[in-house]
Amino acid sequence: MRVAIGADHAGFPLKEDLAGWLRARDHEVIDLGTHDASPVDYPLIARLVGQAVATGEADRGVLVCGSGVGVSVAANKIPGVRAALCHDTYSAHQGVEHDDMNVLALGAWVVGRALARDIMAVFLAARFDGQERHIRRRDQVNALEAIHLGQPHDR
Repeated sequence: MRVAIGADHAGFPLKEDLAGWLRARDHEVIDLGTHDASPVDYPLIARLVGQAVATGEADRGVLVCGSGVGVSVAANKIPGVRAALCHDTYSAHQGVEHDDMNVLALGAWVVGRALARDIMAVFLAARFDGQERHIRRRDQVNALEAIHLGQPHDR
């Protein structure tokens, strides 16, 4: 699987660990930064990962910042991205199975390395179940996105 991964400076150490873990399991890793612990704004990284997923360059995305909240909020501004912050394995697989989540957000200050690996593993292994009610709800989310495309984003 092609996985785009990125982090801000707070998430950098965990991103490095997760990228190595992915490579060791034969995933194609698209590392979109940051590449050291120097301060960087998380929206820039979320944009790169989100765009890689939205355009099909990557099958899934993983974003890491201190809490995971900022990268989740930023990634969800990109059309075609369905990002969620998960700090447990249930939410990570259920988000894919029911909501067709395609970007996982993690908080480096919230989860440890072992749990982050477990969460990412179930996220990557999960598949959208295609049940009618889940398709209908995903389509409703996509309709919300379409309604608001082109609208001013000053709030």
